[in-house]
Amino acid sequence: MLRYRHESPRREGPRRASQQGRGQLSAGSGENTPAVGLATVAREWLRIGCIGFGGPPAHIALLRKLCVDKRGWLSAEEFEDGVATTNLLPGPASTQLAIFCAWRVAGSAGALIGGAAFILPGLAVILGLAALFFAAHPPSWIAGAAGGAGAAVPAVAAAAAISLMPASWRRADSGSRWGRWRWIAYLAAGGLAGGLAGAFLVLVLAGCGLLELAVRWRRPQPRPQPRPQPRSADADPGSAAGPGEDGTGTGRLNALPALLLAVPAGAGGLLAVAWVAFKVGALSYGGGFVIIPLMQHDAVHTYHWMTGAQFLSAVALGQVTPGPVVQTVAVVGFAAAGVGGGLLASLVAFTPSFAFVLGGARHFAALRRNARVQAFLTGAGPAAIGAIAGSTVPLGLELTRLWQVGVLGMAAIWLLALRRNVVVAIVGGAVLGVVAVLAGAPAP
Repeated sequence: MLRYRHESPRREGPRRASQQGRGQLSAGSGENTPAVGLATVAREWLRIGCIGFGGPPAHIALLRKLCVDKRGWLSAEEFEDGVATTNLLPGPASTQLAIFCAWRVAGSAGALIGGAAFILPGLAVILGLAALFFAAHPPSWIAGAAGGAGAAVPAVAAAAAISLMPASWRRADSGSRWGRWRWIAYLAAGGLAGGLAGAFLVLVLAGCGLLELAVRWRRPQPRPQPRPQPRSADADPGSAAGPGEDGTGTGRLNALPALLLAVPAGAGGLLAVAWVAFKVGALSYGGGFVIIPLMQHDAVHTYHWMTGAQFLSAVALGQVTPGPVVQTVAVVGFAAAGVGGGLLASLVAFTPSFAFVLGGARHFAALRRNARVQAFLTGAGPAAIGAIAGSTVPLGLELTRLWQVGVLGMAAIWLLALRRNVVVAIVGGAVLGVVAVLAGAPAP
């Protein structure tokens, strides 16, 4: 069995990083051999959880700096494979990447500890802000800050959709003009669902994915030729297989949305909170923003836990706090059932991410090679982007004050024309909201 010291040296070159990444497999067993102490994982992942403002790009950069550049725990190739594979999974991709990196360096216990350390700082901050923003009689400046931050959210959603389009367009079937036309149709279907039919969004995403899968399997499929994978815990040479033969649960993945929507949500209370949170954590293909229309429909229209303006503030809080936008569900849980509801919502929403990584990390290479999964995501991906873009309509309609429209316009210029930072846009909107209210404008 190959073993390494408890801590890797701080200064290691690419060769050592690659050797160590490969060496973390026990010879012949396929099991991940911990190379880093759990206390180190807890400390480093907690630090990233505290400073990880800016969403997935910031999280990926911080994890790469720690695991590849500074400590040499993973090779650059292993890290990029982890990024690519977690983007195939439903749920918050950057959180799953944090869990995966912790699993690679410290096994299952490290994944649990590292993932929790990454999530908890943002959860604590967002629940504290929720208690402040959703008090029964908040000060006027708090109401102004919430209204201003929320006014920027539709522009944030539009920017998120636009940023995802180029890669998805390249993924479409470039060998056939009909592949491009299907991409446009999926995008339009997702946009209509996100703007008009939030309750049925997941069915539309699943339908687009299954349609693309059916179209591609009507014609002969070339055998995929992936680039060589490093021998690591997510690349077991014995796990490679053809479509439908790899044991990664592809059929279950494709059928999951329809199965979940067939389950009754219950009459309300904590059961409803858990149900909404589970849909958020298990079905958020394409990033956290894709689930915003469904979450808005449940929180505002189905269960009436919050007003539309309060939901905008909840999404804004998910943007300005460290951690993924999926943390918005903790604010929804707080609005429904206080701190206990917020904790329950966060626990349920992030449980699928831990399950995906702990249960499937050593099959990630086979998942990336699986042509059926790739075909499904080629259809579901543009639909998810369309849903994000479509969500700008119901989000924009929740603005109740004229000054909020002005804030939205400035945020759109900042994010769409100048392509600047999202956190600055949200915080700037909050500041403008405070100024507007203090100047005598009515609070939302």
